[in-house]
Amino acid sequence: MQDLAAFLHKLVDFPLFTSGDTRVTLMSILTLLLLFGLVILVERILRRVFILPVLGKTQLEPAVQYAVGKIIGYLVIVLGCYISFLVVGINLSSLAILAGAVGVGLGFGLQNVINNFVCGLIILAERPIAIGDRIEISGVDGTVQRISMRSTTVVTSDNITIIVPNADFITHTVTNWSHGDPKVRFRIPVGVAYGTEIEKLKRLLVEVGNEHPKALKTPAPTVFFAGFGDSALNFELVVWTTEMTFSPRTFRSDLYFAIEKKLRENHIEIPFPQRDLHLRSGTFVLQQEPPLPPKRS
Repeated sequence: MQDLAAFLHKLVDFPLFTSGDTRVTLMSILTLLLLFGLVILVERILRRVFILPVLGKTQLEPAVQYAVGKIIGYLVIVLGCYISFLVVGINLSSLAILAGAVGVGLGFGLQNVINNFVCGLIILAERPIAIGDRIEISGVDGTVQRISMRSTTVVTSDNITIIVPNADFITHTVTNWSHGDPKVRFRIPVGVAYGTEIEKLKRLLVEVGNEHPKALKTPAPTVFFAGFGDSALNFELVVWTTEMTFSPRTFRSDLYFAIEKKLRENHIEIPFPQRDLHLRSGTFVLQQEPPLPPKRS
């Protein structure tokens, strides 16, 4: 038993390398890893118990509070890791050359990870997107739920969670429906039959826009004459709303239901593509070809 204890003592005390005047042993590395874990734990507790409650008492927007809390958390981790090296006795200046060589290797192997991390910091600093924003990127349409170091979590209207790398928000075009002013203009196309009383139709469509509880009164709903179609007079109902952030499909569907009901109640026809076939009376002469001669054998 004593031999095993002596062996373990020699193992953990075996010098791996020298940092300045300090011997770095296996015990030093284990202690450093333990301190790193303690730093991460302290950062999470500090952010939840102190940082976020303090920011919550300020006049900052929730998205700004989240971004500031994240950045402070990263600074706490960096400072804690630096103190951990000092506690173990590792001189960081003496590891500069080794860190540079390792950094080059990690730079190639972890290029995407580092890129996403830096882009995450840019997102938190510049705030092109924030928690709760309704965005569209690369065909993904949903609400931003979480912004982490490597990726951003987006939840679609179908309650599907999609993880988007942070670099995509810097290198791709992002449509943010909630950035700044949340008002969005909806254009609802409406086609009616030729011969419809236009002024009456315009009044009915404006009523549909005003009667919807989520439609804004300012700017007021308007109707545009879009043009003459093959089978219909084409109009466009324009309504402003803030519902793009929450339920854009429901809002558009409600307007379509209301328009159909309003037109049906007022006996206004919604046309469909059709063709008129005109038959002329007269004599139609068929010319009969003479029979072909029989083939010779």
